[in-house]
Amino acid sequence: MQELPSKLLNAAVDEFAKLPGVGRKTALRLALHLLKQPCEDVERFGKAFISLRSDVKYCTVCHTISDTDRCPICDNRRRDHTTVCVVETIRDVLSIENTRQYSGVYHVLGGIISPMDGVGPHDLSIDTLVDRVAGGDIKEVILALSTTMEGETTCFYLYKKLRNFPLLVTTIARGVGFGDELEYTDELTLGRSIKNRQPFTM
Repeated sequence: MQELPSKLLNAAVDEFAKLPGVGRKTALRLALHLLKQPCEDVERFGKAFISLRSDVKYCTVCHTISDTDRCPICDNRRRDHTTVCVVETIRDVLSIENTRQYSGVYHVLGGIISPMDGVGPHDLSIDTLVDRVAGGDIKEVILALSTTMEGETTCFYLYKKLRNFPLLVTTIARGVGFGDELEYTDELTLGRSIKNRQPFTM
């Protein structure tokens, strides 16, 4: 891309280009779009992200994003609190919720075990999952992690941590064709994989 005529515009484009999946051409288009908007709209746009970063909370129970100490899902008495679906990220919670096929609660690990990336078990919210299970109210833990080698390694590690508790450890149906990441899976396929979950086997 040719040199921009304004350092201020160039700085804005640089920031947009840091976002996932945003190249410099798209970043320039976004920056120019904002430049045409009323100042109050742009200020509101900026304040929304500043507030998101500074004021957002993480649920003290499941670790998903929330405006309060406990998220609406964990606070919902109509949910099945005896069934916990373990996922990698908050995006996976949103993907599963969109299927409307699951009525239990969640536990967000914050990633998966990946020695190549320097991520070990202690970098994830595994201990709090074990503590939840140790409370004795949980009857089933669903391992809804990616089908990559790292995802399978994490599933195996979690199974070893949970196998001595009196509960059922299951995994989303591997026979159903879905991608490595839940967020890229269509809702119908993901919903079926949740409903057709199977006992986890080593």
